[in-house]
Amino acid sequence: MRLVIANKTYSSWSLRPWLVMTHFGLPFEETLIRLDEPTTADEIRAFSPSGRVPCLIDGDIAIWETLAIIEYLSETFPDLAIWPRDRAARAHARAISNEMHAGFSGLRSACPMNLRKTFAYRDRGAAAIADVARIEALWRNARSTYGSSGPFLFGDFSAADAMYAPVVHRLTGYNWPISEDTRAYVNAMNDLPAMRNWKEAAALEPWIVPSDEVDE
Repeated sequence: MRLVIANKTYSSWSLRPWLVMTHFGLPFEETLIRLDEPTTADEIRAFSPSGRVPCLIDGDIAIWETLAIIEYLSETFPDLAIWPRDRAARAHARAISNEMHAGFSGLRSACPMNLRKTFAYRDRGAAAIADVARIEALWRNARSTYGSSGPFLFGDFSAADAMYAPVVHRLTGYNWPISEDTRAYVNAMNDLPAMRNWKEAAALEPWIVPSDEVDE
C-alpha cells in the first residue's frame, strides 16, 4: 500500500491514517507531497481524484478521504482492533470520530497545526473556546465510559485517538488551559511511539508554509 501525505509539520489530515497504519504495524510506502509549491496540485491529483491528501493507494484501489481510509484498513485487516472490539464502544468511537471529521471548524481555523512552533495562549474567539469545551467533554465521557483499561479514549489506542491526534497538538501548541484529565490523555498521546516518530520527522522538514508560520 502507498499512503500519499503532505508536510508532516502542517498536514493534520495526513497524520490521522498515518498514525493508524504505523501504530498497527501495517506495511506501506509513504509519498510526501510538499504543500504550497507550484506543482503541488498536479502532484496530488496524480494520486487523488479529490485533489487532496491523504490518499491511500492499494493496487488499483484509491481511497482519498480520511475516515474512508480508516474503514478500508479496518476491513482489510479485521484481526487488528483498529476500532474498539466492543460493539457499543465501537459505535461510540465512530460517532465521535465523525463529529471530529465534520466539526470543530472554530478551533481548526483559529489554531492551524504547526508542529515546529508553539504560541502563547490568548483569546481565540468564542467558536474555538466552545470547540475545546466540547472536545474535553467528549474525551472525558469516552474515557469514563469505555477507557478504564488503558490511557486512550477507549482504553487501547484506536482510530478515534488518531482522529483527535491533531487536536492534541492544537491544545499544547497553542497553550490552551486544560483540565487534569485532559492533560493525562494529551500526555499519553504524545508518548505514543508513532506520534513521536511523526513529530521527529516534522522537525527535520526544511520546508515552510508562510501562512501557517504567523500567529495572526
